[in-house]
Amino acid sequence: MAKTRLAVVGIGLIGIRHAELIHATATTELAGVADPSDAGAREAQRLGVPHYADYRDMLDRERPEGVIVAAPNQLHLAVGLACVERGVPALIEKPLADTLDAGAELVLAGEAKGVPLLVGHHRRYNPMVEATREILARGTLGRLVAVNAMWSVRKPDGYFDAAWRRAAGGGPILINMIHDIDCLRHFCGEIVEVQAFGSSAVRGFEVEDTAVVALRFASGALATVTLTDAAPSPWGWEAGSADNPGIAASGQNCYRFLGTDAALDFPNLTLWRGAGAEPAGWGDPLTATSLAWANHEALPRQLEHFVNVIAGTEAPRVSGREGLATLAATLAVKQAIATHRSVMPPAPPPPGAAA
Repeated sequence: MAKTRLAVVGIGLIGIRHAELIHATATTELAGVADPSDAGAREAQRLGVPHYADYRDMLDRERPEGVIVAAPNQLHLAVGLACVERGVPALIEKPLADTLDAGAELVLAGEAKGVPLLVGHHRRYNPMVEATREILARGTLGRLVAVNAMWSVRKPDGYFDAAWRRAAGGGPILINMIHDIDCLRHFCGEIVEVQAFGSSAVRGFEVEDTAVVALRFASGALATVTLTDAAPSPWGWEAGSADNPGIAASGQNCYRFLGTDAALDFPNLTLWRGAGAEPAGWGDPLTATSLAWANHEALPRQLEHFVNVIAGTEAPRVSGREGLATLAATLAVKQAIATHRSVMPPAPPPPGAAA
């Protein structure tokens, strides 16, 4: 069977992981990498593939069957449109774009050309996520009442040497919290209202280093999210799930789901409920039960899915429109911080609308 030829645009932290995975997977071939930096040239040499400073040259010369876009957020629209114009399916790292207008333009362009776009919310491919969504859908917790989410790490100072991470379009809300927003949408349904506070008091950058967010879902359930990239802790997705080799694993939970009948820790998938047929009252002891789930890494599963999307055998699990809805909810957080008001995420544009 011929290998699927894929290229990567942007060789930062996640771009390197994508390139290495493509290079190591039996069904894919790394056709080239595009990145104007010296690091991009070094990584291409290390992997033994062509290097291009300009992604358009790579697309035209290498003619890959699919592209993973891992460039800075502000470049996603331009790179994505270049792929769409050439009829090349793209897996675009989150966020889909740095603004809602840019995201909508990209989605509508892909739909108009019939070019599939897949958004890199890779957590949806994690078996723990799949198991949790099934638990919630089955009604094991009863009616979902509330969710508490935490993401707290201290990023090293060198991380911010890349200027785009300190400027508008960067920051942990768009780089990190967007994953949690996507998970919460996936678990709980659409977000219809956002309130939030943000602070840049620790680092003093243009973008936030800390945020506290309240969400209301269409179902009536509520959620709180605490985010900071300026405080070390064991609480966060990567630490709890051990799915990022660059972040130390802790095994601690980052989400807690509260239902009318039971509660659930995530990612440990520990179910807390009373022993009787009726929901436990405050005087009743709760029993902890560890639920089983299959252990598979998310990024390889996402890559396998992308190959199938390119082949036309599967529809994108996280389509451009799904990525756009997550982007809308995430940018609503930014707007709520800026305006000190509640914000309702806007609806996506109808198919065929002008961008």
